[in-house]
Amino acid sequence: MIHMIQRAKTQAAELTMQAYRRAAEAGELPLSEQLSAPVEIPKDPQNGDFTTTFALAAARALKMQPRQIAQILLDKLGLEGSYFASAEIAGPGFLNFRLGSSWFEQVLRAVESEDADYGSADTYQGQKIMVEFVSANPTGPMHMGNARGGVLGDTLAAVLEKCGADVTREFYVNDAGHQIDKFAHSIEARYLQIIQGEDEVPFPEDGYQGDDIRELAQAYYDQHGEALLNMPEAERQEQLAQFGLSVNLPKMKSDLERYKIHYDQWFYESTLHESGYVAETVALLTERGWTYEKDGALWLRTADIMRENLLKAGKKQVDVDKLDLKDDVLRRANGFYTYFAADIAYHRNKFAVRGFDRVINVWGADHHGHVARLKGALDALGLNGTERLDIVLMQLVKLLRDGEVVRMSKRTGKAISLSDLLDEVSVDAARWYFNAKPDTQMEFDLGLAVREDSENPIYYVEYAHARICSLLRNLLEDGVSVPAMDQVDMSLLTGEAEAALIKQLAEYCEEIKLAARDYDPSHINRYLMELAGCFHRFYTACRIRGEEANLAAARLKLADCTRLVLRNGLKLIGVDAPERM
Repeated sequence: MIHMIQRAKTQAAELTMQAYRRAAEAGELPLSEQLSAPVEIPKDPQNGDFTTTFALAAARALKMQPRQIAQILLDKLGLEGSYFASAEIAGPGFLNFRLGSSWFEQVLRAVESEDADYGSADTYQGQKIMVEFVSANPTGPMHMGNARGGVLGDTLAAVLEKCGADVTREFYVNDAGHQIDKFAHSIEARYLQIIQGEDEVPFPEDGYQGDDIRELAQAYYDQHGEALLNMPEAERQEQLAQFGLSVNLPKMKSDLERYKIHYDQWFYESTLHESGYVAETVALLTERGWTYEKDGALWLRTADIMRENLLKAGKKQVDVDKLDLKDDVLRRANGFYTYFAADIAYHRNKFAVRGFDRVINVWGADHHGHVARLKGALDALGLNGTERLDIVLMQLVKLLRDGEVVRMSKRTGKAISLSDLLDEVSVDAARWYFNAKPDTQMEFDLGLAVREDSENPIYYVEYAHARICSLLRNLLEDGVSVPAMDQVDMSLLTGEAEAALIKQLAEYCEEIKLAARDYDPSHINRYLMELAGCFHRFYTACRIRGEEANLAAARLKLADCTRLVLRNGLKLIGVDAPERM
């Protein structure tokens, strides 16, 4: 877990403060214990590799001009044995540092020694985190939103694991409640229509209209005939619902496995009802004074909870009063618990029973209004949902072909499902494209996803890896293998393209931390595109085959380290790193 960029930042700050203390001891600068040396990476590489604004920030406290302070620091700066070859003053008083060969060598040593673990961090060490994602209703095929949420959730879980977290991937199966009741009624109507004719059996106005419902009814009829015709309605609906689930859930699991998504837990909503945990959770809210009865139903004082939370967060009373906050039904007048009640119980289970420190849900943007309500309900239970439950809201997906929006599958003539998509584009392409920034609407260009040229980003990155593998194979045929670091003179790598590539390798550690911090795994896609670009530029500018032996060995080592990091990054987003293309 060697983070060379962070090490360089820390060292630049330490060197600056050491210079300041020397200057203070010599009486050239006033001594102040309040000063520090913030270090940043300049946007323009011409301004060095790292810069500190110490002189600018300290000017008022030291009562001197920033450039005067910077010059004194520069005179007192001791770079011997450090990562830096030189330093200079720029602008109004920036002190810029330029990296030396030892830092570049240490980056490649870190890549070589850590191999598959390169990029790991301990940011979330000791934290038990659940990532719940997809959780599609088992009443029909998975759609594009599920496809996007699947990759985002799976890759976010991988990024958090890379940062030391103990991660559980979970799928919440909504096998109870209103949608299953509607599912049962829909299959029942289609089943009875097969027997009695469509004109004789009305279809529920709010029923599921998809062809998949007809197919389930037909499949049951083909297996069992008219066995359910004279059965009591409730029993018939229960059997048809369970049959539908027995078909749909294995299909969901197989589609997700095909998509390279493997869950640690499939959690069934029905278990919460059967165990009495939903009723217990609602009773606990009542004990705490957060419910009331009205019109035969039991309500949660959601408005009061959210109002209290907003005021705690610093919102003004006058602004809170303007919000249209509403309460929620937990138990209907007919005695059935609502989906919201079950959801509260489910999340209480995550924290109170299974002991997760943090829970992250990947939801569609249409669930935006549910976020604060659920967090508030958990706060009301004393579980600190505001701090411990995080929701990643993802925007819609628009499929395009030749610039036109696509809604129907060419193969089936139906709305495109995850399964249909994976019949048309590779799993790797789907995972790459859907791992886009969650809070922006994305366009998935089906034509671009299958192109084999540099315009297709996944091809561009995979080709960089395959290109290095091809180089290694060709050199091996010449009797040349990748040398160990101890056999390489890294001081020979002085070119701009070489330095840029090594810096990019060092950036991988930072990008993983940012992806975990921001809950945005698309950081990895963007990083890999930049790394592939750096490698292609290096490969064009710097010969390896036919070059002087020592220089060729150093460049070959750099190319192989790039291969390792490309492989690591692609694996993180669930994409293969091909050796031939």
